[in-house]
Order: sequence, then C-alpha cells, then structure tokens
Amino acid sequence: MPGVEAVLASTRHAYPKHFHTQFGIGLIEHGAQKSLSGRGQVEAGPGDVITVNPGEVHDGRPIGEQPRSWRMLYLEPAVVIATIGELAAGNAHHSEFSSPALVDAIAAASFRSLFKSITCASHHNLQQEQALLLLLARLLHVSEPKETAPAPRLAKERIDDDPASPVTLAELAQLCGMSRFQLLRSFQRATGITPHAYQIQRRIQVARQLIAAGTPLAESAAAAGFADQSHLSRQFRQALGVSPGIYANNQRRS
Repeated sequence: MPGVEAVLASTRHAYPKHFHTQFGIGLIEHGAQKSLSGRGQVEAGPGDVITVNPGEVHDGRPIGEQPRSWRMLYLEPAVVIATIGELAAGNAHHSEFSSPALVDAIAAASFRSLFKSITCASHHNLQQEQALLLLLARLLHVSEPKETAPAPRLAKERIDDDPASPVTLAELAQLCGMSRFQLLRSFQRATGITPHAYQIQRRIQVARQLIAAGTPLAESAAAAGFADQSHLSRQFRQALGVSPGIYANNQRRS
C-alpha cells in the first residue's frame, strides 16, 4: 500500500529516545513494554494498541525479562492527512493521535484487518481502503456520518454486474456521489456488511456455480476474481464450511 510500511518485531532491546517522520499505529502481541512518549509515560501489554505522531520523541523498553512482540504500521503524513480531510465530513475530532497506548478491542480488530490486507498478497485495494478508513475513524474519534440518501444502490449494482472485476472504494464512492467513508457506512447500513465483504460473497457464489458446472478449481478461482486457488479455498471454506474440492466431489456424485 503506497505510503505505508509494515513492521514485525520481537525483541528485548531497549530503544533510546528517537522519533519518526511518520504516523505509527501498532499492536502489542506478546509481552509488555514501558515507554516515554510526548504524551507521558505509558505501559502497553498484549492486545493494546500503540500510536505515535510524526516528530514525537519516545523510547521503549520491555517490562520484565521476556521480549515483547508487536506489529506496526508506519504511515506517511500525506496518507493520514488526506484521510483526515475526508473524515472531516464525519466530524473528525483530532488531527493526530491522542492516546499513545489504549485498550480498544474494535481498534485492535481494525488494525489486524489493515495489517493483514497490506501484508497478504491475496488482498487488494478495496479491503485496504476500508480497513484504513475504519481504523483512523476509530483512533481520531470520528462520529458516524449522517444518513445519505439514496442508499448506495449503484455501488451494489457495480459489484453485482461483475464480481470478479477489481474495484476500489474510491470508484464506488464516486458512483454514488459520496466520500469513501460515507459510502462505507451507508453500504454497511443498507446490506449489513462492507463492500469488500459483499464482493467476496458474490465471488464465492460465482465460483460455486462454476464448480458445480464442472469447471476445474484453479479456473473457477481465476474466473471468480480470486488471487489463486488457495485464496478461493480459504474464503469458500469460511463461508460454506466445506472446501471447494469436497464441494466439487459432492457435485460429481449427485
């Protein structure tokens, strides 16, 4: 994802005072650490979200003898500033992160989704855009956008017409005359799921029809818009409870 760097670390190293030119958002996976931040002395343990603003001097050292492990995303200021400008329509309360460490299960889940979408080759722009918007909206305390009429019918139709075709959140938002954040929330209200989740469901339906018709699994995956057969298998099993191979065998026997 342009302007975003992903880092995995596990170490007992005590970092001296330093700063970054980027915004940082992270998640402590194991162990715990204590750090001095521009917003005071803080401690963070497993499941805690950690943040740092550009130019904010901080350090970091483990608590106890064990190493601590974390995942971190460093975002160029232009990425965050552009998103803040878009979120301002939903009343963004802050232009930088106010909590260097926080216990927030929703923010942690949003971070995991964003980190996975950036570091997994089978994920794409639509999921990355969604995850970044939801995470920054949570950390910057953005209120829900006002109900926008009409419902995002055109976005849903665009996905329905060609589920396999790549599409970005920006394209769907432009179709509906909304910001990406407005489109994301409006789509969720109308359908109960995000545009990316809806697209995945439609792709699974396409693949299921192809497999039932006898199309080989690899060809079905490509035709339905999945990155490869293993990507199809993960999503298919999660949605239907069986692998595509078992489903294909059952279809041949019926």
